[in-house]
Amino acid sequence: MVRAPFRAAADRVRHRLTQLVRPDSAKSPKRPARRPATGDLMGTATPRPFVRALAMLAVVVIGAWLGLLAVGSIRTPVGPMDTNMTLRPSLTGGSKINVSPLGALELDSHIAPLRLDVNVDRLDPVRSQALVDQPERFSGLQDEVTRDVAAGTRELAVRSCVAVISGATALGLVVYRRPRRALAAGGLALTLLAASGVSAYATWNPKSVLEPKFSGLLSSAPSLVGDARSIVTEFDIYQQELARLVTNVTRLYDATSTLPVYQPDPGTIRALHVSDIHLNPAAWHIIASLVKQYEIDVIIDSGDTMDHGSAAENGFLDPIRDLGAPYVWVRGNHDSKVTQAYLEKVRNVRVLDNGRTVDVAGLRIAGTGDASFTPDRTKPVGGKAAAELQGMRLASALRDQEQAGTPVDIAVAHDPNTARQTDGTVPLALAGHVHHRVNEQLKGGTRLKVEGSTGGGGLRAVQNDKPEKVRASVLYLDRETRRLQAWDEITLGGLGLTTAEVSRHLPEENLKRESPASPSPSPSPTGSATRPTPSP
Repeated sequence: MVRAPFRAAADRVRHRLTQLVRPDSAKSPKRPARRPATGDLMGTATPRPFVRALAMLAVVVIGAWLGLLAVGSIRTPVGPMDTNMTLRPSLTGGSKINVSPLGALELDSHIAPLRLDVNVDRLDPVRSQALVDQPERFSGLQDEVTRDVAAGTRELAVRSCVAVISGATALGLVVYRRPRRALAAGGLALTLLAASGVSAYATWNPKSVLEPKFSGLLSSAPSLVGDARSIVTEFDIYQQELARLVTNVTRLYDATSTLPVYQPDPGTIRALHVSDIHLNPAAWHIIASLVKQYEIDVIIDSGDTMDHGSAAENGFLDPIRDLGAPYVWVRGNHDSKVTQAYLEKVRNVRVLDNGRTVDVAGLRIAGTGDASFTPDRTKPVGGKAAAELQGMRLASALRDQEQAGTPVDIAVAHDPNTARQTDGTVPLALAGHVHHRVNEQLKGGTRLKVEGSTGGGGLRAVQNDKPEKVRASVLYLDRETRRLQAWDEITLGGLGLTTAEVSRHLPEENLKRESPASPSPSPSPTGSATRPTPSP
């Protein structure tokens, strides 16, 4: 009789695995293996211990994975939302919240070989309407969400235990055909799952909710986790931030066709850091969108807006007039003095050079142009030495400002080698030039932030094998201290790509800051008194 295709495939898989576990029987299945006599060193070889261990481990891992795929997920309500929770094998761990069809939100919540996937399937119309009709229920939402998540996690843990034990035991029985070996596989699977749970518990990071990574359309909705000033000063316990997240996702669904944006907050200054536009006209549309969406107070451009710095290129700069925010600019190595003279005549542009200082949007900003102009090959290029000398001059100007009682908040240069020389003279230094991001706390206390190319490398990017990504950052500074509180890194796909990602970051000193002694107020329908509300 001809075997069924499925039966034949199963036999082939079983034969391959049996070769790993029992190579002697696989070679001659019809004859039992000869047991070597005592002292017979040339007898039939038995499987090596490490080969048997690897085979057992493979059976356990594959069986546990198949078990998780089959039954290792649960459906559970979290507040007004219906969710599906699943454990998945992962090399990095963490949690991923999928808000279909808007995108995803990733949290570095733990380090373990398991990742928690939470799929928000839908917003329950009855529970959602109850919140809309009774806004006072938002104040107790954090307890409800905490109970829902805790109950769902417990149920998921039990379901996952059953799934991995069943999967490993079943596959062990198929491969070994011995109940004892199959039960050993199930026990090992349970042990590995328990070890993963201990690892996740030991590395649990509740503050990961402060530094989420958005993708898809959610990159246009950074207000899901609240405003920078609020989450720094009012963070108390994880359940409150989780409740705010659920609250704002609820409002996001309720908004349907529109996405939430930040509302004006008198406690935060928003600065948009851009750099290395390199004649890419698409950059102006991106900057204008970010200015409107984030309610930007000032734009800081760390240079290389042009490619050759010729007078013929000056018309490219005209859209700066309509960006809707003051524009602070320093000269890059692709920008000429002709470019600088043209921008000095634009109404909303503040050109910084030779340590010049301006007060704009509540900030005192100083900067200098680049020491080199590389498109002009008739003049020698100074390189790193010239950049460092330019930085020393800028640092001297900053010290003069401090002695005069008017300390500078932000120093701007194009070359990072120039910006590094300001260490110890200013809290924050901004630069560009290298077309990738750098975030460095210098020895003297100055934080150096280098931005990538907001123009995606410019029109020359078509010469590269892969499109260069478009990068910009929104900096949040306290209005009273004028110190950096947080920043959002915006990354867009380059030429021909449509991806978008926003990552929230906090300085180390803010992440380590202890919670205030007094308890934080319960989330109101708007999240808190100073937290922005998604706009319908």
